[in-house]
Amino acid sequence: MPNLFPTLVGKNLNKQKITIPEDFSNKDIIIIIAFQRWHQPLVDTIITNLEQINIEDTYHLIEVPVVSQLSIFRRMRLDAIMRAGIRDPQIRQRTITVYTDKDEFKQKLEIPNEDEVHWFLVSHSSKEILSRGSGVISSKEAEIVFLN
Repeated sequence: MPNLFPTLVGKNLNKQKITIPEDFSNKDIIIIIAFQRWHQPLVDTIITNLEQINIEDTYHLIEVPVVSQLSIFRRMRLDAIMRAGIRDPQIRQRTITVYTDKDEFKQKLEIPNEDEVHWFLVSHSSKEILSRGSGVISSKEAEIVFLN
């Protein structure tokens, strides 16, 4: 398992350039990675479960759709479609799309495939991966992983 989370650069749905994990300070970060459009309901469930235990009091919570490198026109179109579907400013702020070489990205994080949603707990100060998992995490599981 890699010890450090790689630097990612993307834009949130408020069109702000964000560098992960460097732009997040004062709290560790829970990063939820999704590769497929059909992952969104799973991501929403994870976030709902984490919000039920007030995780944002203790951690930054972000979701990161990872998309293959696209032309600027296709990026703009996809970003506009995602923004149109998400009106909540808090969700727009924490949704950071990263356009990258997906195979290289998966290799850096030792993610075997794109079939599941993956989550990482990353130290804001050291960039160290403190915990990781895949699939939906329940509120009860999240309490054990993140609040103990």
